[in-house]
Amino acid sequence: MLVNATFEAAVDQILDVAERFSAAVQAAGIPCRVIGGLAVFLHVDEIDPLAARLTRDVDVAVDRSYLERLVAAVEPMGFRFRHAAGMDMFVDAQKPTARSAIHVVFVGEKVRPEYIEPIPGSPAVLTSRGILIAPVADLVRMKLTSFRLKDKVHIQDMDSVGLITPEIEGGLSDQLRARLAEVRATE
Repeated sequence: MLVNATFEAAVDQILDVAERFSAAVQAAGIPCRVIGGLAVFLHVDEIDPLAARLTRDVDVAVDRSYLERLVAAVEPMGFRFRHAAGMDMFVDAQKPTARSAIHVVFVGEKVRPEYIEPIPGSPAVLTSRGILIAPVADLVRMKLTSFRLKDKVHIQDMDSVGLITPEIEGGLSDQLRARLAEVRATE
């Protein structure tokens, strides 16, 4: 029972951060979306809550031209902008640690120079919790582009509940389609 209570508290904490951030972004009219593991969690949770895996942080994607407005919009919600260790992030003013931060990447830019594709910028999807998240097609592209172990697991999670449709697969580049096949071969 303690493990369940701890898990639920962690889910509530990360969702609270994402909800506060998303509310500020929406109020300011800034096209920003949650990406990464939390977005995967929320998409999978809608279909099969038992298949959804918790993530430790919040990642967002925004067009760089909105950064100044974004900083101003989320500051009243208790988030402070920082650039540290080559990363842009918003930290909770009450608990300013990188682990509890909201990490920022920029639409249309590569996170790392060696990545195959830049961050896509399709319109966000609004969850039942009021959080703006990247659509599944964008998440699949990003996860196959970064292709770390946790990204492969996120691909497996989305695929296991039927989120990766033939249409999404057909829209991938040859390189990303090959990576998807590689992940599927290891399931």
